[in-house]
Amino acid sequence: MPHTASQALADRIEALYGQPLSTLEAHAGATARDSMLGALLGSHTDLSLAERNIDFQLERLRQLAGPDREIGRFDAGHILDCARRIAESVAVRDAHAKSVTAVLASLRRLPGPDTKSPTAALPAVPARPVPAASRAR
Repeated sequence: MPHTASQALADRIEALYGQPLSTLEAHAGATARDSMLGALLGSHTDLSLAERNIDFQLERLRQLAGPDREIGRFDAGHILDCARRIAESVAVRDAHAKSVTAVLASLRRLPGPDTKSPTAALPAVPARPVPAASRAR
């Protein structure tokens, strides 16, 4: 089953940052500070896990409730558990997809630096110093 939500999210993240997802993941893993990129990639991972769990639980449900199987008491509990896990994973997938889509809709890729840009003449904003307590992590 194709994971359309996570793939669409990956495509939008790649388009926003102009890099392949693997490069972005390596960059986010190398930085020590929290960032929007890290949050987006974390949500993408959670969304992918939810989609994979839906696939796994659906396959397990098909095995348990197959036409060639007799459903007994033992199997009924497993069938209910699979259905519950599918419902939870669908809720997680939908929540992540909705929130990350809203965040991505609010973000825009900035044009590259050039002399014709109205923001090119603005001075760079200096980085704020990191408090000593957060450096100790």
